[in-house]
Amino acid sequence: MRKYFGTDGIRGHVGQFPITPDFMLKLGWAAGMAFRKQGKCRILIGKDTRISGYMFESALQAGLSAAGADVLLLGPMPTPAVAYLTRTFHADAGIVISASHNPHNDNGIKFFSGRGTKLPDEVELMIEELLDTPMTVAESAQLGKASRINDAAGRYIEFCKSSVPTSTDFSGLKVVLDCAHGATYKVAPSVFRELGAEVVVIAAQPDGLNINADVGSTHVGQLQKAVVEHGADLGIAFDGDGDRVMMVDHTGASVDGDELLYIIATDLQERGRLSGGVVGTLMSNLGLELALKARDIPFVRAKVGDRYVMAEMLKRDWALGGENSGHIVCAQHVTTGDAIIASLQVVLALRRRGQSLAQERLAWHKCPQVLINVRFAGDRDPLAHPQVKAASDSVTERMGGRGRVLLRKSGTEPLVRVMVEGDDEVEVRRYANELASVVKEVCA
Repeated sequence: MRKYFGTDGIRGHVGQFPITPDFMLKLGWAAGMAFRKQGKCRILIGKDTRISGYMFESALQAGLSAAGADVLLLGPMPTPAVAYLTRTFHADAGIVISASHNPHNDNGIKFFSGRGTKLPDEVELMIEELLDTPMTVAESAQLGKASRINDAAGRYIEFCKSSVPTSTDFSGLKVVLDCAHGATYKVAPSVFRELGAEVVVIAAQPDGLNINADVGSTHVGQLQKAVVEHGADLGIAFDGDGDRVMMVDHTGASVDGDELLYIIATDLQERGRLSGGVVGTLMSNLGLELALKARDIPFVRAKVGDRYVMAEMLKRDWALGGENSGHIVCAQHVTTGDAIIASLQVVLALRRRGQSLAQERLAWHKCPQVLINVRFAGDRDPLAHPQVKAASDSVTERMGGRGRVLLRKSGTEPLVRVMVEGDDEVEVRRYANELASVVKEVCA
């Protein structure tokens, strides 16, 4: 059991424990103590654009320095960029200050190992143990120093471009980018422009408070409108920290992570570059599984969360995995979910095939899937309630093998996610509402 770490680091409401300056000071110290080797270590810190990032960056920096860790500050930078730069600078670890797709009044901390991967469980547990011990301060001569990497954005832009062939030319492509007023606001437009695309940018004026506010991968309405108004070929929506991507075709129809994953997988298969199969999650659409099976592409499901997707990929030595929320890991290029890299692979596949995103979106049939989020409070587990279990069993029995029921708690928010999937949309929606009502009742 973890005391502080969830499925994606430590996250919560700013000003409420543990998302407080004093906790971040102690967390920085604990991380520095856990990572230091022979008395010293070097750790990168990046952040998204939310206003509280300034406060937590300073607190973490102070704690790391107290532990004798040198700090390299990246400023606003996508989460996958921090993973990449941690590797290229041969740092001992990377830290991202971000709450991903959450609003500005939330924040959190994610860690990367020196290899740019999520931390092993034993390291997270070591940090948690240190958090519960008294804080010490290194001798004055052993305190860590801090410096800023001024060319971090340029380095990452070049890395993104290196993920496509040097002959790549997106001339003639008109794309709208929704940067969610987040960490991709400078990098993503530069990548696509330098590859020759005509780029229209929206939601790229961060003020510390507007990150993810009715924009980005969880709110594609403005992007849909902009794509149609500008007559663009497609639109790309990133989330606040740049590890999720959703797309919009030229008609304004949204294209989710499952559909993007299928496009990448089949393109790799056609070129003989698909290593193994595809890792999805419990939330992946049943239609994706059936469509990949029809192409003789193996498919397995991991628990929800990109760390579990990546773990399954490593276990099987597969190079592609992702979630319908838009976390897509292209392991031939990156060690974590990377929205810019994934979107480049999709656009490349479309250009190779001479197909539009709208055509590719219709290549397979999505089973109707309804997801309802139910908020709860307190420490009790609504999913353990007998009434919820009975309702879930009842719906599963009535579906008669023609669909799936999944109830799970979010790893990042106090939410129960109620998902029902099947072949009849009216029936699926009715069952989802029925289950959500039961969960709300026991949560009241």
